[in-house]
Formats: sequence, structure tokens, C-alpha cells
Amino acid sequence: MSAEFNVERSSDAKKVPKRVAFVKGRTAARVRKEEEEMVMTVPHLVIREAIAFMVMVVVLAVISLFANAPLEWVADPEHTPNPAKAPWYFLGLQELLHYFPPVVAGVILPTLVVLALIAIPYFRVNIKLEGLWKENRRATLVSLLGVAAVLCVVLLIYKVYAMVVPTVVTVAAMLVPFFVRRQTGVVGWLGSRPLTWWIMTWFVVIVIVLTAIGTLFRGPEWSWTWPWREIY
Repeated sequence: MSAEFNVERSSDAKKVPKRVAFVKGRTAARVRKEEEEMVMTVPHLVIREAIAFMVMVVVLAVISLFANAPLEWVADPEHTPNPAKAPWYFLGLQELLHYFPPVVAGVILPTLVVLALIAIPYFRVNIKLEGLWKENRRATLVSLLGVAAVLCVVLLIYKVYAMVVPTVVTVAAMLVPFFVRRQTGVVGWLGSRPLTWWIMTWFVVIVIVLTAIGTLFRGPEWSWTWPWREIY
């Protein structure tokens, strides 16, 4: 006499005394790798860099045919220039020496910048590169205003207005997507910028402003001088 079995799903062993288990073969989780566009450094990037370098050399050569290099007179220890300016790429640092003590501007601040550039990549700060206001909008607002306020107070104590103004402008641009919720246009583009982008932008703007002031607006005794003053 053959027994009849009805297959049904149940987890109660008492209700269904005889159970049939279906054992499937082992399956491993597979990650489907999406094909991404990839460009090799050699030769694509190297060729572009070589072309850009040759174009720059040609442009400089053409400019040199029509304009002389802005060189000063022969060095004379009895007649030193006033002010004695460093090369343009060091004028931002020389401008900081006008505000901060030499140890702070020449040692502490550059050391902190170098250490920050080394350490920041190891912090888990917005790895997905999402917009600054993507999550935790209120906490982000409080943190941003707190850091900006402390930084501005320190700069105002030393009267570093050349850094206060760019800092305020950068923070204002960061706050625009918070108050104006728009996904398109300039506001949408600003809202999609991550925190790392804003930090780098602030740093680049500070360097440009300090270098421009040291190059164009500093005269004798490192006093503020308008560029067109010498014309008259």
C-alpha cells in the first residue's frame, strides 16, 4: 500500500509530521561588474600633456618677441628694492608674514597645510562625493556656521581681512543651496558640490587673493599701494 504525500510549506513539525526538504546546490554571491569607460595614461594623457607643453613654449616664445621680461636692474647691495618681494609663487606666504608672527606664518601654517593634505585623504569624509546638503542638513548647517565663525574670529583678531572676505564669500556660496532648494541651474550645481570640493575651493581662493595682493597692492614698507599710483 503506497502512502500519499502532499507537499506543502510549513515550519511547524507537529502539524506536518512527515516533511520533505528540498536541498539546492550551493550558490555563491556574484558581483556583476559593470563595464566602465577607462582611458589609459599612456598614450592618451601623456600625448595631451606633451601637446600642451609645446603649445605653452610656442606662446611664450611669441610673447618674448614683442615684450621684454619684467626684470629689474642689476643687483646692488647699496640700493636694495623697497619692498623686497619674493617670487610671485611665494608672495602669498610673504603676505601672511605681514599679519602673523614669522613662526606662525613661516613654520606653523605651512606645516599644518602639508599635514592636512596628507591626512585628509585618510578620513572618511563624504566618500560618495554627494552634495554638501544631501543628508543631515541641520547638523551640517550648525557645524559649518560654527567652524566659519571661529575661523573668522581668529582672523579678525590678527586683522587678516584678506582672508576674512574670501571666507565669508565662500560660506555664503555654500549656504545658497540650503535656502534656495533648486535642482537646476547654478543653484543646483552648487548643491551638488561635496565638502571636499568646497574646502579645496576655499584654499585656492585664499592663495589667489593673497598672491594678488602681494603682487599688485604692496608698495614701500609693505604698505597698501594702488597699482596705478606710480603712474601719477
